[in-house]
Amino acid sequence: MSPSAILRIVLALGVIALSTFFVATKEPTLGLDLSGGTQITLETQSTERVEATPEATDRVLEVLRQRVNALGVSEPTLVRSGDRRIIVELPGVQDPREAAEAIGKTAQLSFHPVKRIAQPQQQPRGNEMILRDEDGQRLVLGEAALTGDGVSGADAVTDPQTGGGWRVDIDFEGQGEQAWAQLTGQAACNPPGDPSRRVAIVLDGRIISSPQVVPEIQCGVGMVGGSTSITGDFTPEEAKQLAVLIEGGALPLPVKTIALRTVGATLGDEAIDASFEAAVIGIILTGLFIIFVYRLMGALATVALASYALISYAALLGLGATLTLPGLAGFVLAIGMAIDANVLVFERAKEEYVDRRSGGLRTALQIGFNKAWSAILDSNVTTLLAAGLLFFLASGPVKGFGVTLSIGVLASMISALIIARALTEWAASTKFVGNRPKVTGIANTGRVRQWLEARNPYLLRKPVMWVVVSVAAVAIGLGGMLLRGIELGVEFTGGRVVEYSSTQPIDVSAAREIVSDAGFPRAVVQSSDGDDITVRTGQISNDEQVEIQQALGELGGEITKDRDELIGPSLGDELRRNALIALGVALAAQMLYLAIRFRWTFSVAAVLAMVHDVLLVVGIFAWLGKPIDGVFLAAALSIIGLSVNDTVVVFDRVREVWRSPRGRSFGEVANLACLQTIPRTVNTGLGAMFILAALAILGGDSLKDFAIALLLGLLFGTYSSVFTATPIAILLQRFAKEPSPDSPEAEKRRKKVDPYGGTTKDDSGAVI
Repeated sequence: MSPSAILRIVLALGVIALSTFFVATKEPTLGLDLSGGTQITLETQSTERVEATPEATDRVLEVLRQRVNALGVSEPTLVRSGDRRIIVELPGVQDPREAAEAIGKTAQLSFHPVKRIAQPQQQPRGNEMILRDEDGQRLVLGEAALTGDGVSGADAVTDPQTGGGWRVDIDFEGQGEQAWAQLTGQAACNPPGDPSRRVAIVLDGRIISSPQVVPEIQCGVGMVGGSTSITGDFTPEEAKQLAVLIEGGALPLPVKTIALRTVGATLGDEAIDASFEAAVIGIILTGLFIIFVYRLMGALATVALASYALISYAALLGLGATLTLPGLAGFVLAIGMAIDANVLVFERAKEEYVDRRSGGLRTALQIGFNKAWSAILDSNVTTLLAAGLLFFLASGPVKGFGVTLSIGVLASMISALIIARALTEWAASTKFVGNRPKVTGIANTGRVRQWLEARNPYLLRKPVMWVVVSVAAVAIGLGGMLLRGIELGVEFTGGRVVEYSSTQPIDVSAAREIVSDAGFPRAVVQSSDGDDITVRTGQISNDEQVEIQQALGELGGEITKDRDELIGPSLGDELRRNALIALGVALAAQMLYLAIRFRWTFSVAAVLAMVHDVLLVVGIFAWLGKPIDGVFLAAALSIIGLSVNDTVVVFDRVREVWRSPRGRSFGEVANLACLQTIPRTVNTGLGAMFILAALAILGGDSLKDFAIALLLGLLFGTYSSVFTATPIAILLQRFAKEPSPDSPEAEKRRKKVDPYGGTTKDDSGAVI
């Protein structure tokens, strides 16, 4: 066994061992759409005094963190998104009314005189307040002497007088200077140690500090100079937190709720179970199919496919990525894509073994892996481009899809190029397999390939006809968009969508009528997934949502809110704009990459085929009245990747066949390349269809449309790679000035002759 083969085996074992360690020792972080809970997106608003800067938003974030902690929510998450937005995730919170009200108020900071220690059971009188101090002692406070408007800033600094301890310096401005002097001057008239010599700093109805005025301060004079210091036995973290709270209260920024999502825990559990079942069934069906086609090599590739699932899941755990519902879809989808690399290799190995029978199985496999590398790289890079755009331009759960799809693509390459290669080359080098080449599944090119080679049909004799057919199909899709209109989801338009389930069947007509009678005549009421009811409205409050739920309860049965999504109009506009930018950038990035890897004629043809596929899927969704939302955006960008994947393989083979100087026209070359890639196209397409069909059937409403869109995209992408992209390339080639690869000029550019057959270094492989 060669050193490189031994190295691959060691790497494979190392990757599997490391993945097993992560799976055994780490727990996944589930998004709220899987664990259940509420996500609130807030946006800070500028005032006349304070601009909503990232720094000011961070101060608001710290105040909000204290408020959320006061709610007693288990493991809440608060992060700043962009310059002015704060995303608050509250696991387990199903009613967002109390949470939104508690965390959405503007911070209120005030300074109060301490009158005395409250007696047990004592109640406040008049303008008094009774609050507990930092040590839990109940204090009677007088009316606020000044508010946070009089504070200009607060900083945590070290105190040299206490040997480097920490203190908090507060600066006042305007009327705050005089008010602070009066407050501390009154407190200084009380003897040291008396509770009345203290000043209470209150934030949102809670004492955050109640320092005593030092003896040096004179009665009736107070602290002058516009600043003061709070000393104590502070740790660095405590001093910084106190400064942030005081300054956060001193810079109150109104916050506006621009998005709200609530998912029931039951719905999340069902989504996890459905996705797991889809993944298991998809792997089993794909494994059985590839074993049927490629026999022993297919069985070994299935083992590598199982290791792909392990590696992908371990990578999610190792990176600490949050697993969302679309993220699960990306994880399952990448299973179908993982088999593509193995199909590329095995089909190439078939051809090499038949052409060079004396070389043996192991040599054929080695050539198959070497030649398929470039096409695998090209197709996966285009998918990674789409996934990267989802991560940077999408938001919420769709961003999670981009993460898991990226991880899946990288894991699929490891699975195919390291683990599958180590297993198959080891098997091919054994004496048992060497004496029985038919058990490998790569000893002949297959009946489909043999039939096509014998018949050699000239499918692309009339490229203009195929282009006209594609244009007509796109016109039908555009007709659906113009006549039926595109139903944008609430994510792109703004509004509210709430999904309810009931213990008894609900007639959708009766539900529509009772929701209208409740005061929401414009609400769109639809049935979904059996007995569930979906209500789509404009911008309504949390209380109005409860009114709808109570109205539906009059129809009988117990009504449970499974999903609640509120998107503000400004955020909807932004998400819609980002979606268009993502699609535009995706097309531009794909064109640029293909232009670098191929001729301009090929890149233009591939991009036009991508546009063809996306417009057809959007058109069908328009005809069917299905919504276009963020999950559909993930599907659209995935369709772009799938479309390019197929087209890249076809054009790779076109380029190789074109290098053979046999006096054929470019149309004949392209036709032959398409015929030779049909086995790969059929096998990879069926492998992915098993996965997507399982998602469509088992994935529930939220993933069903996603899977349907990808199934349509896979079907159209398979068609367009042969009957749209290739005919366009044939027509464009008539205007190309670059010399053909079989010309003497191109031959001089060859850098390195391939020892296996006279092709060159820039042979990008994936020859089927």
